[in-house]
Amino acid sequence: MFRRTWKTQMTASERSRGLVFFALYLLVFPHLNAWAQRVISGEGEPLVAEANVLYYALLFTLSLLLFWSFLKRDFQELLNWLPENLFGLAVGLFAAGGLYVLMGRLPFPVADPIGAQYAAEYAAAPIPTLVLVVLLIPLVEEVLFRGLVFGNLRGYSRVLAYLVCVPLYALAQVWRYALDFSDPRYLLLGLLYLPMSLALTWCYDNGGSVWSGVVLHGALNGVILIAAP
Repeated sequence: MFRRTWKTQMTASERSRGLVFFALYLLVFPHLNAWAQRVISGEGEPLVAEANVLYYALLFTLSLLLFWSFLKRDFQELLNWLPENLFGLAVGLFAAGGLYVLMGRLPFPVADPIGAQYAAEYAAAPIPTLVLVVLLIPLVEEVLFRGLVFGNLRGYSRVLAYLVCVPLYALAQVWRYALDFSDPRYLLLGLLYLPMSLALTWCYDNGGSVWSGVVLHGALNGVILIAAP
């Protein structure tokens, strides 16, 4: 099942706001979050799970405020092209989920910290962590990486949109660890997230709605959590 036509639902004003939000999301907000955790915890044990839920809840709220009209129009695309969106979701889940598990067995020089982080946060706070990994993170990242980056580049060139969006998302998952630990080997873990990035991008390209990507993203985050050692 493939779409015969494709058009982004994001307006020029939404794109302008989104680019500012995207730059802050990548370059500023993570440092503010880390600073806030240090201030709140003080000398005590940092409440990482709760802090991350609060952090992404704020980003989730900002995403709804900035992209509310886009998300409403995009939900209509989900309904208009429901078989295509469901097909992309199903294929993406089995393909990317399976590849993540298989590639996780490769001898990377460093361990993937994301799965371990999800597992630790789930052990400390199960319900908030599930909300975080299956709803908050997926909506924020799908709006930015697929709706904003891919969706707007797709109108110019499909190939360019894939070449930019797929590696950008994969690297965005791991680059902060390379900086935090001063170890560029963590960038190699981006290979683990290339199948996920490709599946999410293709799901959006195939169905034309970020909402199917949000569901797929949440399901794949669940795979990461379950597969964590």
